Amino acid sequence: MSVTLFEERIDGEDVYSGKILKLEVDRVRLPNGHVTIREVVRHPGAVVVVPVLSDGRVVLVRQYRYPVAQVLLELPAGKLDPGEEPAACARRELGEEIGMSAARWASLGSIYTTPGFSDEILHIFLATDLRPLEGVGPDEDEFLDVTMIASDELVEMARKGQVHDAKTLAGLFLWQLRA
Repeated sequence: MSVTLFEERIDGEDVYSGKILKLEVDRVRLPNGHVTIREVVRHPGAVVVVPVLSDGRVVLVRQYRYPVAQVLLELPAGKLDPGEEPAACARRELGEEIGMSAARWASLGSIYTTPGFSDEILHIFLATDLRPLEGVGPDEDEFLDVTMIASDELVEMARKGQVHDAKTLAGLFLWQLRA
């Protein structure tokens, strides 16, 4: 027997609209007919890149993340610009964040980061055959420390709970599934 799971939007309002996201508060009708409130963060989407050097090391960045007040180890990533295709964004972010380009690209899939309250989707790409790229760098409000870690060491760090960034864990997992 099939159960209806769809929730119908009745109405809503935009509570906040900023540079990166928008917050909506909607009234919805549940499958049982009851009405409730859903707070939804709207996000344009982003990309994550798993850059792997020919020797198997993965290129990552360390970056201070204000909301959690910590420096996190992360795969290069960035927000989609309006109308930008995910593959183009991945190429751009790879250059901006680690100063490299890749001759070979493969999609590893897409994930929703927090579907309980946000529509943010991350498109994850594998980048190989990496080459230095001149004349590019991080955005003026980004301060990054680029680091290279052997893939087996990175997997062990994740196993030990030393990698806390969800997009990095997802990217690493999807890459390892492909191997």
